[in-house]
Amino acid sequence: MLLTISELKPTYQDRVAPPGLTQIPQIQKTEIAFRPNDPKSYEAYVLNIVRFLEKYKDSAQKDEMTFEDCGNVPSEPKDRGDLVQEQGERKVCRFKLEWLGNCSGINDETYGYREGKPCIIIKLNRVLGFKPKPPKNESLEAYPVMKYNPYVLPVQCTGKREEDKDKVGNVEYFGLGNYPGFPLQYYPYYGKLLQPKYLQPLLAVQFTNLTMDTEIRIECKAYGENIGYSEKDRFQGRFDVKIEVKS
Repeated sequence: MLLTISELKPTYQDRVAPPGLTQIPQIQKTEIAFRPNDPKSYEAYVLNIVRFLEKYKDSAQKDEMTFEDCGNVPSEPKDRGDLVQEQGERKVCRFKLEWLGNCSGINDETYGYREGKPCIIIKLNRVLGFKPKPPKNESLEAYPVMKYNPYVLPVQCTGKREEDKDKVGNVEYFGLGNYPGFPLQYYPYYGKLLQPKYLQPLLAVQFTNLTMDTEIRIECKAYGENIGYSEKDRFQGRFDVKIEVKS
């Protein structure tokens, strides 16, 4: 017997695990190693980003029946009605590539790799009906990079181990409204039947002066009241990536 109900609405929404956090380029072993003066060494990473961002081009978001502008500043979650098929497909928020700044591919088609300043694109995996709850302002005081906004789920990338922390150097974040995180108006997600063209909000992160010829472990982590972390699932709410810029 086919359980069609589960396609739209999970029966046990309270048991759904918090979403995973993942990065593009998606690579085996989560290792990025390249030489800025050797385009072949970073070609695969760049191609991976290019392919992923295809659906975020303006030309892919023209259909007014499907897409709508949801503002240039973070705002509250968008209620699009109940999770029932009778109401038909729901609109989705546009997301502009230009918000990704240096990592948009608009002015630098190598996404920083040619300069030894690699970009990664971060997304929160889709979970039907999930509404992120940003942390309280006071809980962010230890993280100066995170300017507080009640409508942004913040993300921070730092050295994973003590020996990595001073090798990461400057980290720049590019997202909607210049906030280092995910704006809430893109949530909740209504599923592939009701929102087949849904676009996750993205955050671009650029490492502008990594220590050369050293494998650096970096952890990127989302912070929120309903974002959990698990030792069993290393992508739940966070991920590690190793980056080495070779001379």
